Amino acid sequence: MPAEKPESASPTLPQLSGRPMVTDGGLETDLIFNRGVDLPEFAAFPLVDDAAGRRLLADYYGEYASIAARAGAGLVLESPTWRANPDWGARLGRSVDALTRANTAAIDLLHALRSRYAADVSDVVVGGVVGPRGDGYRSDGTTDPAEAAAYHRPQLAAFADAGADVVTAYTLTDPGEAVGIVLAGREVGLPVAISFTVELDGRLPDGTPLPEAVIAVDEAARPDYYLVNCAHPHHVLSALDPSAETLWRSRILGMRYNASTRSHAELDDAVDLDAGDLGVLAAGHSRVVDHLGPLSVVGGCCGTDASHVARLWGV
Repeated sequence: MPAEKPESASPTLPQLSGRPMVTDGGLETDLIFNRGVDLPEFAAFPLVDDAAGRRLLADYYGEYASIAARAGAGLVLESPTWRANPDWGARLGRSVDALTRANTAAIDLLHALRSRYAADVSDVVVGGVVGPRGDGYRSDGTTDPAEAAAYHRPQLAAFADAGADVVTAYTLTDPGEAVGIVLAGREVGLPVAISFTVELDGRLPDGTPLPEAVIAVDEAARPDYYLVNCAHPHHVLSALDPSAETLWRSRILGMRYNASTRSHAELDDAVDLDAGDLGVLAAGHSRVVDHLGPLSVVGGCCGTDASHVARLWGV
């Protein structure tokens, strides 16, 4: 008899009921290219260490709160912790304890911002962001789910202890790591969203077609919902074969797009910011919605800023 799948820790997230929710754009690329901030190892979490960094983050998030207010939508505030795991933290000289403090401080900052935005934006969700253990643009091969669960559990536990509402794992490159993160999230009592990235052909970097990845993770450990991030709408559309089985599509509730139509390899080698074309981005998003139906959570990823997200929301 198959093992019982872990269930969601909470059914109360507004996005699960179809509430439109703005989320932010390409935090790291915005900070580096638009605001002149040095981010070693593409890591934004060190900004929570001091008052100046927290003010910079507050200014950044404030732009998306304004979009949510204008759109009459809710807001998913997502922590700047995509790199705040042991492997990437070690490159920055951060101990496990230091990473726990940073992850906790990031959620504390978002709670303070939620209070600040409460008068103008209803349904503000505080989310802890997890990134892949390896490179979000490249696959290191098949990941063992149990190993991934053990690896990511401390970061998720820090989010849970700090009072996050949900954890979202972004830019995942294979199903195994996704399963492990869901298992870890259930262990610490957090709802979990899984976001895969796709290449130009609509496949994950490990070669798995997006539909197969969603189905495989659902069979092993069903997360609360899925997103796709770090891909242009044109690349997402490559995954949406109209002749394929469609039930998996209803599991995708969010998109965080790249501004650029470049491949991950091209973006990795780029020294400039490709901000893309707002009209092409918005038109592509409309086509994605035609295939998937309404999406609850919409924001940006690499190369995007508040102007891209505002265009996606029509405000």
